[in-house]
Amino acid sequence: MADAAGRIATLAEEVLGTPLPIRVRAWDHSETGPPGAPTLVIRRRRALRRVLWRPGELGLARAWVAGDLDVEGDLYDALDRLSGLLWERDPATAPRSRLRTGLQALSDPALRTAAREMIALAGPGLPPPPPREEARKTLGPLHSLRRDRRAISHHYDVGNDFYELVLGPSMVYSCAYWDRDSTLEDAQRAKLDLVCRKLALKPGQRLLDVGCGWGSMVLHAAREYGVRAVGVTLSEEQAAYARKRIADAGLTDQVEIRVQDYREVPDGPYDAISSIGMAEHVGAVRYAEYTAILHRLLRPGGRLLNHQIARRPQPDEEAYHVDEFIDRYVFPDGELAPVGRTVTQLEEAGFEVRDVEAIREHYALTLRRWVANLERSWTQAVRLTSPGRARVWRLYMAASALSFERNRIGVNQVLAVRTPEGGASGLPLRARDWRG
Repeated sequence: MADAAGRIATLAEEVLGTPLPIRVRAWDHSETGPPGAPTLVIRRRRALRRVLWRPGELGLARAWVAGDLDVEGDLYDALDRLSGLLWERDPATAPRSRLRTGLQALSDPALRTAAREMIALAGPGLPPPPPREEARKTLGPLHSLRRDRRAISHHYDVGNDFYELVLGPSMVYSCAYWDRDSTLEDAQRAKLDLVCRKLALKPGQRLLDVGCGWGSMVLHAAREYGVRAVGVTLSEEQAAYARKRIADAGLTDQVEIRVQDYREVPDGPYDAISSIGMAEHVGAVRYAEYTAILHRLLRPGGRLLNHQIARRPQPDEEAYHVDEFIDRYVFPDGELAPVGRTVTQLEEAGFEVRDVEAIREHYALTLRRWVANLERSWTQAVRLTSPGRARVWRLYMAASALSFERNRIGVNQVLAVRTPEGGASGLPLRARDWRG
C-alpha cells in the first residue's frame, strides 16, 4: 500500500478541517508533513482499526499504549502542536469532537468517502482488544468504598520499585515547591515543610494525613516537628513501604500507617489534617461528605491543608466529564473541580478558609522532572511494569506538564480552620510568610 502516510494525512485534514501540525510516518515507511516537526509514527495498521472502532481520545490512547502509535522527536512539542485537537472542549469547534461524531455522520457524502478510505487503509478485522493496562469498568455506585479501593489499587499498586524510579528518593507523589536552584529532592522537602508551617505543627500534636502515599508527609512532620501522626491509604503496597520507612527511621512509636478509607477513621479529633493530592479521587458526589468528615475529625481551632488539582470552570458544569485516557488508564473515577467550588464546599462544611495559594507552575516543573526520571531509566521501568504501563505514564505526565504550563489545569493549597464559636482563628493578624 503505497504512500499510506499521505493518504492518512489527507483524510485527517478532511475530517478535522485543518492540516496535521506534525509529520506522519506509516508502516510502509512513507512519510509526510512539516519538515523539522515531531513525527507521529503509525507502526501498524491496527492503530487505524482502533480509532475506527472507537473514534476520539480512547481509540488513540489504546493505540499509544499498545505501541501501535509512537512519537519521534520532542514529545512535549508534539503534544503542544496537537493540543487543539486533544484538549479543545467546545463541541461546536473541537476537531476532536468532530472526529468523534464525523465518522458516524453517514449522511455526509464527504465523510462517507473518508470513512471508506480509512476502512481500506485499516484493513479487515474485528476491533483489537484493549491493552491489558486499561482499567476494567467497575460496577457499583460511583465512589463507594469498594469501587474506590479498586480504583486506587489500579493506579498505585503497580510496584514501589517503579515509583522509586519516577519519583526519586523522596517518594512524594504531588507537586513540589521550587526555588531557582532546587533539586527535585530539595523541592519536595520544601513542599512538605511548607505544609507543616501552614498547619503550625508543634511537638505532641496529632496529625492526620489523608491519602498518605508512601509516608513522606507523616515522616517529615514527626521527625522535624515532633507530632504524633496517622497516615491512611487504600493501597496495600504504599502502606507496606511506608511502614518500613517508619521502622527504619525509628519512629514506630510516633507514626501509624493504616490501610483505611478517610470515611472509616474513628479516632478524632486531630489537631491538624493534611490532604495532599488525595481529594481528586473523592468525586463530586462525595465531596460534601469528604469536607464534613474532615471537619468532624478536626478539633475546634485545628487547621486543614487541602492540596488539590483544579480545572477551569465550564459554562455548563453539568457537561464536565473526565478525559477517557485518564479515566481508563491513569485515575479511574478521578474528578477535578474548580478551586472556587472547593472553597465553597469547605466553607459549607463549617470551615473558615484563610489562605489559597496557587502553585500550578510548580507542578509543571515537577512533572518534567518525573518524565526525565522515567526516560532515563526506561528499560528498567519497562522491566518493572510493562511497556504499556510505562507508555501510559510517559504520556500522561508529559501532557499534564503542558496542561499546567498552559493554564488548562492548576493546583492550589487551601488552608482552612475549624474556627471555634468565639471566632479566634489562631492565625497571625498580619499577612503570613509561609517561607519561614
